[in-house]
Amino acid sequence: MEIHKIPALRSPVMLIAFSGWNDAADAATGAASHILGAWTDGAHAIDDQTGVVPELIADVDPEEFYDFQVNRPMVDMDDSHMRSLTWPSTQVFGLQMSEFDFDFVIVHGVEPSMKWKSFTQELIDLADDLEVSMIVTLGSMLADAPHSRPITVTCSGAHPEIANRLGVEVSKYEGPTGILGVIADACLRRGLDAVSLWAAIPHYASNSPSPKATLALINALEDLLEINLPQGELPAQALEWESEVDELAREDSDVADYVKALEESKDSSLLEDVSGDEIARELERFLRRQTEN
Repeated sequence: MEIHKIPALRSPVMLIAFSGWNDAADAATGAASHILGAWTDGAHAIDDQTGVVPELIADVDPEEFYDFQVNRPMVDMDDSHMRSLTWPSTQVFGLQMSEFDFDFVIVHGVEPSMKWKSFTQELIDLADDLEVSMIVTLGSMLADAPHSRPITVTCSGAHPEIANRLGVEVSKYEGPTGILGVIADACLRRGLDAVSLWAAIPHYASNSPSPKATLALINALEDLLEINLPQGELPAQALEWESEVDELAREDSDVADYVKALEESKDSSLLEDVSGDEIARELERFLRRQTEN
């Protein structure tokens, strides 16, 4: 890992998202990319006062961690027909957030192909150097879920003590894991607070990026950190995505019947699982946005 600079950050929260196995419908990397660019357009344009400019802290040498037959470099061409080569990698950015009590460190890249232990150790060492206060990994997975209902996001900690202290669920997952699971285990061993946010993506609608799932992850992160993040075009894009999937379902009676069954199951579970805590979270998010407006 090449370190470009170690900026002065205040109790930074490190957000981590990788494309690949952990990123169904590009929801997790979409959330990381959205946060990196959230203050650069519209009402949240960068100016001299806000200073919300992503700073490149470090990037990973792709030769050490990537199998280029699995994640091939990409060739691009500009308007003058000049070609350039982009290698799969991971980059670490810093965001100094004057409007929050903490700053962000964003880790964004391609899931490494090899040497996961070494990769993770370098990343956690950097988190220590930056005095990161919490690590939040973002992921998305395929699930039996209807696209027409709210996207479920599970928030969990890898250890009961961490989960209880941070007010999240204890992870009960068993089975194959990706780089996010390795990072969570390393955080536990290093004594770093780590939380995972996973969005459930309808498996029949996973071929294209899902802004609805990305928005669900953004909202879950807001609830976890008790902050307000710019949403930009995500709400409109989420509605458009849902409408497009509606149209696809109408064209196939088998898919339409399957979606209807999923909706009935989801509605039944929502009625059973609704709690005061969930209602309170919705109210808190509404009040935060009203206060900002």
